[in-house]
Amino acid sequence: MAATNILTQPARKERAAGTGIMGLIVRLQEARARRAVYRQTVSELSNLSNRELDDLGLHRSMITRIATEAAWGK
Repeated sequence: MAATNILTQPARKERAAGTGIMGLIVRLQEARARRAVYRQTVSELSNLSNRELDDLGLHRSMITRIATEAAWGK
């Protein structure tokens, strides 16, 4: 039992570093920044005319997918 605790203890410390209050704050800041990129991308592309979107090779139905890729890379 003692050997198991010695082997797993460093892993627990590493996991704990990203799960504390600071880890939570960092994740919230990242999520907020990604949402801002998403909203800005949707807003800017939505303001373009169909002609301008066509010049870019885009269709209006692609806006949310493009914004998702810009924010989250999916």
